[in-house]
Amino acid sequence: MARVLIAVDKFKGSLTAAQVGAAVAEGIRQARPRTSVSVVPIADGGDGTVAAALAAGFAAMLVIATGPTGERVATRYARRGDTAVVELADVCGLARLPGGQLAPMTATSRGVGEVITAAIGAGCTRVVLGLGGSASTDGGAGLLQALGARLRDADGVEIGHGGAGVAAVATVDLTLLRERMAGIHVTVAADVDNPLTGTRGAATVYGPQKGADDTQVATLDAALTRWADLVATTVGADCRDVPGAGAAGGVGFAAVAVLNAVTAPGIDLVLDLADFGAHLADTDLIVTGEGTLDEQTLHGKAPAGVAAAASGIPVVAVCGRNTLPAHRLRSAGIEAAYALLSIEPDVQRCFTDAEALLTRLGAHIAEQHLPAEAGVIG
Repeated sequence: MARVLIAVDKFKGSLTAAQVGAAVAEGIRQARPRTSVSVVPIADGGDGTVAAALAAGFAAMLVIATGPTGERVATRYARRGDTAVVELADVCGLARLPGGQLAPMTATSRGVGEVITAAIGAGCTRVVLGLGGSASTDGGAGLLQALGARLRDADGVEIGHGGAGVAAVATVDLTLLRERMAGIHVTVAADVDNPLTGTRGAATVYGPQKGADDTQVATLDAALTRWADLVATTVGADCRDVPGAGAAGGVGFAAVAVLNAVTAPGIDLVLDLADFGAHLADTDLIVTGEGTLDEQTLHGKAPAGVAAAASGIPVVAVCGRNTLPAHRLRSAGIEAAYALLSIEPDVQRCFTDAEALLTRLGAHIAEQHLPAEAGVIG
């Protein structure tokens, strides 16, 4: 009996990782009924990270925290033992913006700090922080405020939300934060290596995606530069150029510089949380995938991470759209890619009918990559 492992990321805007996996599994079972199929939902450290941890057996812990523009939102982290998996996107990410209204100067990362505070208060001593999908460019100032940092302007008043608040910061007091974070180990899952400031920094590269115009980008980059100077003076080390410092509008910087976090590729952390290696025994084929396969896929995204961890097992991918030629896929360890657009040219239907189309692709993959089953007609 053949054994297939499906380890896929979400199709953003369409299906969760679990839904993608279930649809592909259905197609494989239709074409090869005797095949053993397992589904392991994964993520690359952004949105979907907590869902992947829950699928791996973590427990959901509910929290009410501050959304990106100050509203209260219901969110959750995943817990197993003393480990908490926290996802920035689900509490203060772009998807949490009321009405989708961008707030480039005032969106805050405070909520993710509140979730971490709740996890610590519940007894967690290890925090895995998934970055990605951030709505803010505040250098992680909101995160640190929620953890106890006192950030004041020249008049001694606590600064406000977002990059606009960071532009006014004059003093940094980490006394309470250091007490609260004593003995807490933080690992940051990120899929970008941008520094905090400059031409590749958080404001310049990602600010426009969050609604910042050219003038606002310049203001935000100047604010982050001043913020980095103040933090460096306070902690005795300059971390603005650490790879990943620019992740999530600078939350990566705050985590590394102030929380002494270590960084790791998001997909590697998620595969570890899911105990991916334990699923490989006797596996004949791995199906991975995400919404779009492109050059970014080859630099820390989920499919490339799965292929790298496959231990020689053949890997194929499903996706909505594929822009990578066959030789680029093979260089990443992916034998072939199967795209929704290859069987349905209507992009809108690829979104609305994704589950049915993925089931068709699953059946096709089974027919192409698994041996025919004796006594089974199909």
